Amino acid sequence: MNVYFSDIFDVKPKTIEKYGAFNVSLINDLPLFIDPFLLFNSDKKEYQKLHEDILKYVAFLRDRSISIEVSDGLLRSWYCFPEVKQTWLGYSEIGNAGRGPGIEFAKSLDNNLSNIFADFDKNKISRSAHLEKLCLIRENTGRDNISDFVTNLIKGYLLSYTQDFARKYIDVSRLKEFNVSRVVFNYKTSSWVSSKHMLPCFDNDFVLLTPRDLLTKDDTWINKPDLINQFDNIVLSVSNDQLRSQLNFYFSQNLPKPEYTKKGKEKKPAKKDIAKAINAVMQKYPVLLDYYIKYKEDQGDNAVSISAERVEEVYSLFVEKLSLFISYLFSKTDFYKSSGNTLRESYQRVMFLKHVIEDQDGYKIFYPTPDGKPINRESYLHIMFKLTWCASESAITPETNAGRGPVDFAISKGARDKTLVEFKLASSSKLRQNLLNQVEIYKKAHDTNKAIKVILFFSAEEESRAKGIIGDLGLLNEKYIVLIDARRDNKVSASKAK
Repeated sequence: MNVYFSDIFDVKPKTIEKYGAFNVSLINDLPLFIDPFLLFNSDKKEYQKLHEDILKYVAFLRDRSISIEVSDGLLRSWYCFPEVKQTWLGYSEIGNAGRGPGIEFAKSLDNNLSNIFADFDKNKISRSAHLEKLCLIRENTGRDNISDFVTNLIKGYLLSYTQDFARKYIDVSRLKEFNVSRVVFNYKTSSWVSSKHMLPCFDNDFVLLTPRDLLTKDDTWINKPDLINQFDNIVLSVSNDQLRSQLNFYFSQNLPKPEYTKKGKEKKPAKKDIAKAINAVMQKYPVLLDYYIKYKEDQGDNAVSISAERVEEVYSLFVEKLSLFISYLFSKTDFYKSSGNTLRESYQRVMFLKHVIEDQDGYKIFYPTPDGKPINRESYLHIMFKLTWCASESAITPETNAGRGPVDFAISKGARDKTLVEFKLASSSKLRQNLLNQVEIYKKAHDTNKAIKVILFFSAEEESRAKGIIGDLGLLNEKYIVLIDARRDNKVSASKAK
């Protein structure tokens, strides 16, 4: 099955690993992204140079933001990069088509640079300036925007990195010369310049490899939720007694008046009220951000180890274990040969998945780390389901929205044959609501009366809860509600079964 870079370009996975790159899927994005802090914190001179180049470009944007009124056209030219979809990384559940930083990101970043962060590169506390600082106060500049922005700014490096690998390890018949736009920024003309590269070609587009040691999952090392969570530690790290007192005082002043229980015990402030008070402190004392960044710089080694662990988790789950899973389905079952109308085909595939997960050690795919904890994210299930449909003649459309909310998957063969597949974790707080209302609404919106509801559980408690809800709703005999047992505490390995 041609799912991964190594499959399609006939390269051994170990060769890609030795080169230092991540073996991406060319069917669907995998949930990783570039963290600019890993450039800054690296011992590699080429990475440090990339970080310096990023700051140079941000300084250019700052200087223009202060000196001129930046028009919408220039905002789009200087800030609104298309997503570098050719890395096949990110959180898209539809192939590799993401959006990239848009005009709201551009306006927010431009406003930050001309006001509160005009001196972002004048470091008095932290060792370096960091692009992520621009995302700590205003909205619309989150993880995805930062990663897309950075990926565009280091695209030239990724192109050369991939070209060097391709020329050494990939047959020339699988390569093509591409004229890639927006690779190098010309500071004399204030414009982006294209360049040509010999790259792996897939589906008439080039593919980029990304070094594993630049990648992470979940969030950048410097991020706003972490700042909120670490507020007390950051204030404690402030050496100036007067400033530390001011930060604590202003924080307490912005909290709501305390509430008390009937027994007279003071209630803890709500998380949203704490976050609002900390936001007020950041607005009043922007220096808090510099102390936070220094705090994160001082823990830089943790960023490297944690990111490496998260990348390995994704690799284990979506490359190693899932490739074995797909190989098993392809060679040992009729999973990829099933046909018929979409309801029959979808149900057969769901039941195949159920059989392999429950009876053929397939459940192990959900336990990629040694700690024994399952991966219980619906988004992960969606990616796995999409990857296992890679050879189907039916159209598999994730996150289809027909105006009344998205459904996980719409499986279709033309306009008249469509089946909806909805995945839910048994632990979901919305499981009852979903079973009672949600898919019925989707069926009407998509003009189909065919739907399959798949519920995955990882423990006896989750199984009991799911069955209890199904029984309460009178749905115990509903064929198209499928429970899948992904517990590991009740399995006998298929290799040991008699």
